[in-house]
Formats: sequence, C-alpha cells, structure tokens
Amino acid sequence: MSTKSRLLLSNIDFKKQAMLIALIAIALLFQILTNGVIFKPANLSNLIMQNSYILILAIGMLPCIITGNVDLSVGSVLALVSAICGQLIIVMNLPVGISIAIALLTGILIGAWQGFWIAYVRVPAFIVTLAGMLIFRGLTMVVLEGRTFSPFPKEYTWIAAGFLPQARFGQFDLIAIGFGVLCVALLLFYQIKERMKAIKYGEKVENKYLFLIKMVFISFAIVFVSYWLGTHNGLPGIFILLILLVLFYTFLTNKTVIGRRVYAFGGNEKAAKLSGINTNKVLFLTFVNMGLVAAIAGIVFSGRLNAATPNAGVGFELDAIAACYIGGASASGGTGKIIGAVIGGLVMGILNNGMSILGVGIDWQQAIKGLVLLLAVAIDIVSRKKQA
Repeated sequence: MSTKSRLLLSNIDFKKQAMLIALIAIALLFQILTNGVIFKPANLSNLIMQNSYILILAIGMLPCIITGNVDLSVGSVLALVSAICGQLIIVMNLPVGISIAIALLTGILIGAWQGFWIAYVRVPAFIVTLAGMLIFRGLTMVVLEGRTFSPFPKEYTWIAAGFLPQARFGQFDLIAIGFGVLCVALLLFYQIKERMKAIKYGEKVENKYLFLIKMVFISFAIVFVSYWLGTHNGLPGIFILLILLVLFYTFLTNKTVIGRRVYAFGGNEKAAKLSGINTNKVLFLTFVNMGLVAAIAGIVFSGRLNAATPNAGVGFELDAIAACYIGGASASGGTGKIIGAVIGGLVMGILNNGMSILGVGIDWQQAIKGLVLLLAVAIDIVSRKKQA
C-alpha cells in the first residue's frame, strides 16, 4: 500500500461511518440474495413509502433520546391524529387543509401536555409517555367508535402515496434528475463553506483528497437515486418531505441555540443549568416537537393506508427508538445525529424488506431486528468504556 493510500485511510473515522458502511453492506447483501429485487425502482419507491413514518418518528425521537429520555406514546399519538383526520375529513367533510392544521395542532397540544409533566412536575418521561400510550390509544378508539374510516380523498393521500409529475426525455425524468442536481449543489455549497470556515479558524479538517472522494461519491449517489426513482413513476412525494425534514432538523440540532442546548442538556443537565440554560424549557420543547412530528407521521401513515384504524401505530415507538440507537444515539444521552437516526431506520427497513422478499417469517424478522438493536447499543457502551 502506498504512503498516500495509508494517509487517506488514517484520516477516515471508521467509528463515525460504521452505520453507513453497515447500511451499504446490508443493502448489497440483500441485493445479491434477492437476485437484484432490492434496488429495482418499484421496490425502492415502496421501501421509502413503507418506512417513511418510522423515519419521521425517528427524526422526532432523536432529540428526546439526546436528553436521556424516550417517548413511548408516539405510536398512540400517530393513531389518534389519524383518527381525528378520519373523523374530520371522511365523516364531517371538512376541507383537507383545515383538517391537517387541526391534526398538527393536536400533536403540539399532546406534546405540550406530556412535556409539562416531564419538564415541570418532573415525572419520569418513561411513566408519562407510558400513560400517554394508554390514554391516546383509548381516545383513538373513542374517536373511531371502534370502526375504520376510509377512504381519504386523493389530495390527502398524495403526500404519502403520490408521485411528482414527470417530464420525460427518453428514459430520463428531468424533474427527478433536476431535484438530485439541486440537492448536490446545496450539499456542495454547505460542505465547502463549512470546510473553509474550519480552515480559517485553525480547526482540524479531513484530508482534501478524502474530502473530494467523499463529495464525488455522495453526489453521484444522490443523482443516481433520483434518476433511478424517476424511472418508475417519478419521485415519491414522501421522499421530498423526508429530505426537507432531514435538512430542517439537521440545521436545527447543529446550527441553532435550542439545538446546542438539547445536546448540553443530554451531556450534563446540572452543568447546563449552571451555565444559564433553562433546562425545563428545553425539555418541554423537546416533547412538544415530538408531538408535532408524531402528528406528521400520523397524517403520512393514514394517507399511505388510506384509512384510519384503531390499531394504527402499534409498536411504532419501538421501531423509532431502535432506529435512533442503531444510528449511533447513545443510551445515556448527549450524542446522536439526525442523519444517523435516518440511517438506522433504513437499516431496519432494508432488513424488513429483504427478509420479506426472501420469505423469512415475521417471528425470525423480529428476532433478528432485536439482535441488531442489542449489538448496536452494546457497541456504543463498549466504545464509551474504552474512551473513559
């Protein structure tokens, strides 16, 4: 191996990239085992749609986990919000826009209710959200009167099951490719700007050749995925929503005061409080945000299912929590990234999708997912002991 190659490898933080490497390896493994089915455009679109609500919940769950807490009620909140949408749109014939606004407001109020008990009364989040899981599941059945409401109008289901219009040029969807190019342009602008800022202030940055290789690889991947999805029915609407949520919450957690305070809270609440941070407010807002994100997931799930059912969202909280832990969030709080939670959710989604295609039973699927979660948390704990 040449000196330049060794230098490049020495600049790679394999620990930080471990889950991304694992995601690529798992995807390639199932691509081989399923004879190429995993990466077919139709299956890739379905994979995104089927796991969209878990990815959305994971994005909202991560700040809770960073503070050292979890929210066990998100599956029930999702169900209640979808039930309210069903009641308002299908039964009462209210406009979709007004109904969605009411549903989002409901999620915020639920988050504020739980946040009050957790942040100001200091009832443990585990207890409050466990109670919420029971309360909101019961209210879901009350709202639905034990029935299933369906179908929703097309303008409601589009965001979860619809596609952007296509502009075909041969086999190319110009809208899909254009979206990919736009994402690459924004990514390169942000990454180059951050790198130049780090160099200006004398911070350590990765080797320029490694940076260039990484940017080329990521740019190619983004454009190719956009093109590949466009060869089916075009870009799924939910794919755009997921990109926007990832960008917004990545900015929120990394570049804003409230985001830094969430990490400070999770790292050491007493130290954060002594430094002047209103820790009660930070914790309260974290659960308000979780309620809002759970409401978004409820709208997406009911739109995908095209129905509001009493059993909606059962077990979703466990998948969202698992996605965060698999994606690198620490069980003790203080660490975790939005993109890591998304990668963790994709790992779970590809495992589910690949095993279903291979005919693996649901019993073994659950066992394998549980083992993956255990290993991810165990690796985090062992690595922290080595650093101590």
